[in-house]
Amino acid sequence: MKILLTGANGYIGMRLLPQLLAAGHEVVCAVRDASRLSVDEETRKKIEVIEIDFLNEVKYKLLPKDLDVAYFLIHSMSSSTTDFDEKEAAMAVNFNSHVKDTNIEQVIYLSGIVNDQTLSKHLSSRKNVEGILSQGHFKLTVLRAGIVVGSGSSSFEIIRDLCEKLPLMITPKWVLTKTQPIAIRDVIAFLTGVLGHKETYDDCFDIAGPDILTYKDMLQQYAKARGFKNWIFTVPVMTPKLSSYWLYFVTSTSYKLALNLVDSMKIEVVAKDDRLSKILNITPHTYREAIDMAFKKIEQNLVVSSWKDSMISGRFNKSLEKYIQVPKYGVLQDKKKLSVKNPKQVLENIWKIGGNNGWYYGNNLWKIRGFLDKLTGGVGLRRGRTHPYKLYPGDSLDFWRVLLADKKRKRLLLFAEMKLPGEAWLEFQIDEHNVLHQTATFRPRGLKGRLYWYSVVPFHYFIFRGMIRNIAIYGPIKKKTTSNPVSVDKRNN
Repeated sequence: MKILLTGANGYIGMRLLPQLLAAGHEVVCAVRDASRLSVDEETRKKIEVIEIDFLNEVKYKLLPKDLDVAYFLIHSMSSSTTDFDEKEAAMAVNFNSHVKDTNIEQVIYLSGIVNDQTLSKHLSSRKNVEGILSQGHFKLTVLRAGIVVGSGSSSFEIIRDLCEKLPLMITPKWVLTKTQPIAIRDVIAFLTGVLGHKETYDDCFDIAGPDILTYKDMLQQYAKARGFKNWIFTVPVMTPKLSSYWLYFVTSTSYKLALNLVDSMKIEVVAKDDRLSKILNITPHTYREAIDMAFKKIEQNLVVSSWKDSMISGRFNKSLEKYIQVPKYGVLQDKKKLSVKNPKQVLENIWKIGGNNGWYYGNNLWKIRGFLDKLTGGVGLRRGRTHPYKLYPGDSLDFWRVLLADKKRKRLLLFAEMKLPGEAWLEFQIDEHNVLHQTATFRPRGLKGRLYWYSVVPFHYFIFRGMIRNIAIYGPIKKKTTSNPVSVDKRNN
């Protein structure tokens, strides 16, 4: 089949893509920015990538006519706290317009469980999108899921952060809300199972694991699986806004997503039936099994995707292609260079930078900078890196984005997504004479930008000098093993 995959660079889309390719399907990935699609060169050769912003009204026919099936996996919950429902409705309307002139027979939409009488804004939006998509010229299959459990999913990462960082928790009363989590492996199995399955056309199905748990149960079972105990006390006085700030500063989530999640966590998310499990003969995994599977993947470094990959600073929500050419004029730079004896090893050191490996020098200062960025609403260091030693264009890397990762040319180029009064690049390259060049480039925005640069020059002197030296000589500084050896990196089930 020829399949349209929207949201291909999202958490679910990145998990679904290799499964579709392995099954022999031809896949067209529809993304807002092709430069953010983090896949290796081999995968790029197998897919067709089309840039479409479904928020924009349809002016041109961008999709091939001979499509058979489409996955609708796009949403805006992490980008706004006020009008994300309007954006999601607009995207669904524009999607219908884009596909009306194609041969698409089936559209598969991953929605949320909407069985409670009172719905949050998030769940109401998902249900509204279902209604809009049902008006399209195709057969609609809706899969309604609750909490998705897999390392790299937003819900799992929040649970992990809370448990690993806070053995004693004073929590809001929404931790007593019931939910029915599902393993990411089962979500993918359902998504692929309904593909072309006519018995699922024009129907909605709840998909969930076998366990009905409160959020408190999930936190305690996670702690038990990790071999420690936590103490959780609930209080009735924590407002939604205070709860959101609590999640924001303790966990890896953004404030906008935290606020929307808290709004949804007050609503019970429990499946009505298991019809689809019987139709597809799928037996979902328990919550404990989902946790165990996640950590098996963590230990093997089998990382595919993380919800954090799509989390960017709102200032840079356009294509990164315009930033790949580092400017030469009107910029301020810090240049360092050093001859290296073992360029192959140095290149490996460069490719391991960030995340759990740290930044080779002054890691505490990097953490402080990340915390300050988070205080101002930036991404901070919470995104980590997807894989401990592999990098691809489009990857998030702490508060940087990978623009170029070319091992043949021995060049890595990063673009800053932190809050700055300007634009910043960090580049590493080993030339033909085995000289390592490390260049930090800053294009200031007015006087404020220049004042910022000169205020941090003293720190740059020590940090960048120490960084290039350690990259060239030592490599990552090994840390003592802790009870949570992977808490900085983004890992996935």
